[in-house]
Amino acid sequence: MIQIINKIRFDIKADRLGPDCPFTHWKLYFKSKMIKLCKNKFDYFGNGAEFRAGAYAITCSKISIGDKVVIRPGTMLFADPRKSDQGKITIENGVLIGSDVHIYVANHRYGKENTPVIEQGHFEAQSVTLKRGCWVGAKSIILPGVTIGENSIIGAGSIVTKNIPSNVIAIGSPAKVIKNTYSGE
Repeated sequence: MIQIINKIRFDIKADRLGPDCPFTHWKLYFKSKMIKLCKNKFDYFGNGAEFRAGAYAITCSKISIGDKVVIRPGTMLFADPRKSDQGKITIENGVLIGSDVHIYVANHRYGKENTPVIEQGHFEAQSVTLKRGCWVGAKSIILPGVTIGENSIIGAGSIVTKNIPSNVIAIGSPAKVIKNTYSGE
């Protein structure tokens, strides 16, 4: 019984949301409870925004979700838990995000010979920004330090390793710009 009480306390106080926090996760199934929970947890949670059951957010206090943004099931938003101004995730108004999109602001350090990667720590966190009106296709991965420009489209399953300018379509692994979104083609 003590373990259950401790888990309830953890889930309520934790700077995270997801299925691994069942004592807060259930609220995501009910719109009014979801909105109240998300406005309490996230740095900013916009009007008309939704954070759906089955999605994960780590370090909610460093994540801003703009107006009319829907975070779908399977999506992972992983901001940096370390105390710094870096490692934030900013999703501006009107961004479309497909299911199972992963956004990371830091990565494991590597390079020490004969030392397991798990023991090498992490690189410095770099914030990620999804600019107004962009669309990130399902199962895409956005890596640390990336900004996706306004009204740009990231094709499903892409791995975005570098900044993407505004008004373009980028696809692949690593994602590369293939055309302008307003070229009429």
